[in-house]
Amino acid sequence: MAGNSKHPEYSPTEFMICVAARLFQDGTTAFIGTGVPMLAASLAQKLYTPNLIPVFEFGGTGAMLEQLPLAVGGASTFHRALIAAGICDVMETAARGFIDYGFLGGAQIDPYGNLNSTVIGDYYHPRVRLPGSGGGNDVGSFCWQTIAIMQHDRRRFVEHCDFITTPGYLTGPCTREEAGLPPNTGPMAVITSLGQLGFDEETRRMRLDAVAPGVTVDHVIENTGFDLLIADAVSEIEPPNAEELFALRDEVDPSHLYI
Repeated sequence: MAGNSKHPEYSPTEFMICVAARLFQDGTTAFIGTGVPMLAASLAQKLYTPNLIPVFEFGGTGAMLEQLPLAVGGASTFHRALIAAGICDVMETAARGFIDYGFLGGAQIDPYGNLNSTVIGDYYHPRVRLPGSGGGNDVGSFCWQTIAIMQHDRRRFVEHCDFITTPGYLTGPCTREEAGLPPNTGPMAVITSLGQLGFDEETRRMRLDAVAPGVTVDHVIENTGFDLLIADAVSEIEPPNAEELFALRDEVDPSHLYI
């Protein structure tokens, strides 16, 4: 993506990380998944939310993300943490309603925000076997709001997930509650390489709210494998600025493990 002195060039992955970092709220708890969500949390903590309490699957809670974790059980997820617990403890914390946000990725997502990170194709004879749930199901089930971060194309944005690893709004209004999940929980947003999407309050279907710089609504529609709702006024997202990109490239991921 092109840029100028104020908004230099950046990659689609860098765009997603910067946009996601802006969504974190200071003083809140956020369950952080593997990969891009870790970079977004680290960037947010450095620039926007110094009092963010990141929660990682293997028990690190409230760590200072001075070094990018290599995995959700890495040593840096416990660095200067408030709590060094275990996987059962943090999952129970989520189930008891103490974690505000969950930031996740996935291989597929459907119109209701259900995520697949288990298999592509038939479960018993898959074309691709993916890493699986880890804590993804618990995060999507119990955190108050979840945010998905993923590349945007028709292979990923599908009418029906091959497998539902992490529940979104399942098949529509009230179906989370009918399945026994806590009320007033569910997906809040999807950050992609093409824009930002939300969910309609009545139908619970995915809605395009904003596009990346230079991206048109038609281009997003063409790269989505289901009928996408369109907001009345689709805005354009502010591109990553020089401060964000410097912090991301030189402080968060100087070894370029992810970017």
